[in-house]
This record gives sequence, C-alpha cells and structure tokens, in this order.
Amino acid sequence: MPNKTHLLRQLENISGKDNVLSSPEVLKPYSHDESATDEFNTMPVAVVKPESTEQVAEIVRLCAEEGVPITPRGAGTGLAGGCIPVEEGIVLSLERLNRRIHIDPENMSVTADAGISLKQLYQVVEEGDLFFPPHPGDESAMLGGIVAANAGGARAVKYGTVKHFVRGLKVVTADGKILSLGGNLMKSSTGYHLMDLMIGSEGTLGIITEVTLSLLPKPGTIMTMVAPFKTVDEAISSVLPVLNLKIIPFAVEFIEHSTIRCVERLLNKNWPVKSGTASLLIILDGPDEDRVLETAEKIGKELENHGALDILIAEQREKQAEILELRSMIYEALRPGVGELYDVCVPRSEIGGHVQFIHELEERIGVPLPTIGHAADGNLHSHAMKYRLEDGEMKEPIKDFAEKNSLLEREIFADVFKRGGVISGEHGIGIIKKNHLIANLGKDAVDMMKAIKQALDPNGILNPGKLF
Repeated sequence: MPNKTHLLRQLENISGKDNVLSSPEVLKPYSHDESATDEFNTMPVAVVKPESTEQVAEIVRLCAEEGVPITPRGAGTGLAGGCIPVEEGIVLSLERLNRRIHIDPENMSVTADAGISLKQLYQVVEEGDLFFPPHPGDESAMLGGIVAANAGGARAVKYGTVKHFVRGLKVVTADGKILSLGGNLMKSSTGYHLMDLMIGSEGTLGIITEVTLSLLPKPGTIMTMVAPFKTVDEAISSVLPVLNLKIIPFAVEFIEHSTIRCVERLLNKNWPVKSGTASLLIILDGPDEDRVLETAEKIGKELENHGALDILIAEQREKQAEILELRSMIYEALRPGVGELYDVCVPRSEIGGHVQFIHELEERIGVPLPTIGHAADGNLHSHAMKYRLEDGEMKEPIKDFAEKNSLLEREIFADVFKRGGVISGEHGIGIIKKNHLIANLGKDAVDMMKAIKQALDPNGILNPGKLF
C-alpha cells in the first residue's frame, strides 16, 4: 500500500477532489451492503466516484501499479456482502456513471451506463412501450450490480434471470484495459463468450461500466392472483399442479403469513386475504384481458382442487401495486431481527420436501425460520430470526442464537445439496457464503474458478475476499 496522502492526491487528479472521499463518517455507508451481517464490515481508505469508463480504467491502472485492492460498488443493495471491502483499499463507486440510457426500438434493446438504476430503466423502457422482464426486487439497484450478480427475481420462471437479457458489456479489466464484449446482437458464435464469464462474476474478473440489454414488447395485460391455504404444505403442493396445466405464469410466489404480519405492522396496510397460514401469489401476463382472465380462472379452479380457501383476482393496476408492495417489503420488515437470510435453490420438484425440512428444523433447533420464495423456480428464502415472532412482532431474543444458527446453516445446506440444489439462486456468494462453495460445487470446479481469476487478475486486486 502506497502512502495514503500520495494515493488520495493521485485519485483526485483522476476523478476530481470532490469525488474522492476519505473522512470516516462519509466512508461508513460504503463499509456494508443490505445483508443481515455486520461481521465483515471494513472501512476503505477512500471511496472514489469516477464519471466515465475512461476514468474507471485510469483508476484501475493506478491501483494495479500500486497494489491497491479495489472493491467495485453499485447501489449497495446486495444481500451477500459482495461489495463489502475486506482488505485495506478503495471502494470504486459507479454511482456517477448514470448519464446515458438509450433505447434502440429497431433492435429492441437498451444501452445504459452501469450506474443507471432499475427504476430509471423501467421508466424509460415503459415510456417506449417496451418491457425489461427481470425484476430482482430493490429498484434502486444499479444495472452494473445486477449483471455482476446475475440477479433473478420473481419473474425468472417465465423470462429467466438477468443473464438471459444481456447482449453486450463494456468492462474494465484488472490491468486497466477497456473491453467491449458481445454487442447489440441476437446471437454470436465468434470465439469464447467472454461476456458470459463476466455475468455473475461479482466484480472479481472485471468492472462493468456499460450494459446493453434485450427488451420485449410490453404485455397487453397483467393480472395478480392471491390464494390462501390452511397449511404451508397445501400451498407448496399446489405449485406443481398449476405448472402441469402447461401454463407458465409471470411469477409464482410462496409466502408464509408470519412474514406478511410483520409487513402489515410496518406499513399499516393489510394483505388482501386473512384466512390460512400461507398464500400463493400468482401473476399472469398476456396479450389481452379476456385470455389472461380465462387463464386465471383455470388456475383458480386447480388451486381450489388442492385446498385453496379463496381466490382473489386483482385486475386493477392500483390493487396489484398494493399487493406487490406488501410482498416486496417482507425483508425490510423482518430485517431488524434477521440473523441470516438464505437464498437456496432446489429443483422445483424438491420445494415441498425442503420447506417441510425447514419447519422440522425450526421446531428441533428452536429458531424461527419464516420462509418465502419464488416457488415455481425453486428459489426459497428462509430468514433465521434472532427473536421470537408473534403476530407480526418481534418478542424475546433467541437464546444462543449464534451457536444455533451455525447448526442451522450446516443442516440447511446439507439438505439443499442432497436435493441437487445450490446455496445461492440469485443473491450471489459474496463473502457470506464463500466457505460453502467447495462443499456445493466440488474442489475441482472451484479450482477452475480460481485459475480463471488468476489468469484475469493475477495480482488479486479486484474485489478480493469474495467467492472463494
């Protein structure tokens, strides 16, 4: 590490004095993300905010020469500690790369700076009567971050994850070169797909500064259904029969009502159904209202055949938005009491078995594990709670939580591996899950990842301490 004053001066020469932050009170927000843990938080030497790809490249070249670790950062909305600095170095924030967003209607694509937020993207795309299907959740997330994490979300069952929509990337390598990968193309069989290597690499192989994404025509109609069930098992066991109708919904969300009670208290709003202990939230899209309503009624009958207590169909946009707001705020409502958030993904035929195992574990170990998830693609989120939950309130703390959570982690992941699943469906590995990567993928696979990392970043300056 070079002299701090000298390093700061050189960074200021690149990005401007106002865009190099070094005072402790300003650095603190950049020492963590939205994950439940504060175990790994480390203060960087500085936060640098470049405004262009060229400035990013210049900063990387400087850090490569000086041996300074770089932690790339978007909006900091990640849930796996992927943008937490773990070695003394700089945080390279892409928040000022937010000027360019261009819709190309003829090629059905959008090209945007990495610091453009999802909210900005959705607004511009909708104005063009087009559609970007992936919706990872927090709309303040930035495009560079969602590509680096290969983010997913509820709509993956029909449309896939972010990687399915990436056409091109501009990337700064560990030695400061600028690469244009992919392009505004529908397909390419021209050499190694280096672009795909960057997607999901969590900033460890290169820094994404610009993205080109595929778009689709905007759906003519979207409808939302809510079906409550008496038991969690009934709700989960209804998912496969719906999918066996040869209908691919826009989204199928599984929600335990214990999570919704917390949101109701936080927002002072009510979930649209009161009966039961769990709900399925099903969203449908299609070309016109009549056909989507016909599909909704068909699904509704199937759900009733499998124990649904009621079927609510929300056709009005305002009612749909209210339901989705309640769903989207679950983590925010639970977060003050969350000790660990799981992001496992299993084959969807194994969802019922895994949820049943979670409830057995909850009873045996004595830690609340309220669970939600994207039921149709097998991605489930169990929240290990540090407090007992009762009617949406957090009560007395769980005794010996840290010890119990270590046991939970081992047993949950062991069950996931047994079912052919993975430890992360959409949040990424970051720093929080890296100790389990070999157990999940095997030593040979992780060694190959390390070899790729060594080839592309031999000095290990890009997002050190992440993945493995």
